[in-house]
Amino acid sequence: MFEQITQFANPAFLWLLLVIPLLAVWHFWKQGRLTASIRHSSIAVFDALPAGWRVRLRHLPFILRMLGLALLIVAFARPQSSARGEKVYREGIDITIVLDISGSMLAEDFRPNRLEAAKAVGEDFIRARVNDRIGLVIFAGESFTQCPLTTDYSVLIDLLRKVETGYLQDGTAIGEGIANAVNRMKDSKSKSKVMILLTDGVNNMGSIDPATAADIAQTFGVRIYTIGVGTRGMAPYPFKTAYGIQYQPVPVEIDEDMLRQVAQITGGEYFRATGNKKLKQIYEDIDKLERTKIEVTEFHRYTELFYDYVLAALAMLLLELGLSAFVFRKIP
Repeated sequence: MFEQITQFANPAFLWLLLVIPLLAVWHFWKQGRLTASIRHSSIAVFDALPAGWRVRLRHLPFILRMLGLALLIVAFARPQSSARGEKVYREGIDITIVLDISGSMLAEDFRPNRLEAAKAVGEDFIRARVNDRIGLVIFAGESFTQCPLTTDYSVLIDLLRKVETGYLQDGTAIGEGIANAVNRMKDSKSKSKVMILLTDGVNNMGSIDPATAADIAQTFGVRIYTIGVGTRGMAPYPFKTAYGIQYQPVPVEIDEDMLRQVAQITGGEYFRATGNKKLKQIYEDIDKLERTKIEVTEFHRYTELFYDYVLAALAMLLLELGLSAFVFRKIP
């Protein structure tokens, strides 16, 4: 029945509650003076008589009256409960993940390999976003839009999980991947457009140079964060043989200067991931850099609890009157 009180509109009335202890003292003092007495040679016979329930509960009407009075005082103080909320206005940003799926992404310097590690961290990144449109472009020797910009993260994550090497002609066409992603984002009305490019190699295919593609991205206001994936030195790579999978060390060749240049042209940053933990940290850093700006307006809604307390007070007083008139009625 009663909601939690969060404030009083007229708290000064609560000082009247101090009257109730004074009334209680006065009541019990008066009852003591009004107690009847008779002269008798011995009162032992009266001590043996049990006290009736009316005697035990003789102060109940007064207690109910004080409770009713206390509830009326609280009611006049206008108790209120408040609901606090926020009106949040979000304007999402557009993000395209450009993922290298060339054969070299099967190297196992990451666990279980570079591609699966990139997919897992990318999925965590997508789940952490709110209200942003995110797309997925994959590339090897050519480029393909795996998922256009969308806010349906469940569909996007499902398509990301299905990505495997061998979908496209092998090779590393970084410029093609950038150009494809820019083509998907160029008509966007979003104030912020971001591309996350992840690769483990050197641009060796495609008709578009990565720097030229970066210039195009800069023209359309797309900021590119580039990530070089691979340990330093040699990495174990699985080769299929007649005797099963055999591992051989292969050199890790990443064109870091090119990736750094692409990021610099567009106002982004270049990162080097040498393991799963480092790759996860890079995505977390990018997530912090590209957070949606939020405009918040607070509001409070107050609910008057006056009537609840008045009704409870009236119920107490009516019960007190009924008990005094019929149960604890005094006969002169």
